[in-house]
Amino acid sequence: MKSVLIGVALVTAALVGAPQASAMTLGNYMLNIPDRRDFHTWILSAISPCRNPDNSKRTDCIDAMTMPQPIAKAVYTKAEAWLADGRYTMVIDDPFGLRCGDIYYGPTIPTHDVYTWDATTLAGHMVSSFNAGCDGAPGGQRTYPFTLTRMS
Repeated sequence: MKSVLIGVALVTAALVGAPQASAMTLGNYMLNIPDRRDFHTWILSAISPCRNPDNSKRTDCIDAMTMPQPIAKAVYTKAEAWLADGRYTMVIDDPFGLRCGDIYYGPTIPTHDVYTWDATTLAGHMVSSFNAGCDGAPGGQRTYPFTLTRMS
């Protein structure tokens, strides 16, 4: 009986003292935003940990890049994704964020996009804000759910 109690105590201590599940790992991810009116597919590349001024690695931030496929009427962007309370946040100003009229050749409107996602499930949403809408409509914002899928 004593050995069972010691075993239970050791397992409980290991679980309580265990570190949190690791955050998102470095690598490439498919960024799937199914509801956004865009003809691109996107890759989010988690490049490296962010660095402190003394060049030491940070554990609360990843340097990331988004890559459009194809690159027509879109740009590669580099941003920092900050980790807080198990969620990443990344901000991108997209010069082609809102597409009006013909999705391929129509006008575009710049957007301020804030991505947030769960570090474990890799599911989140992007809030896209714009100063003016299509065809003279007032500015506003749209929210799009997205998922990240690790590429092998």
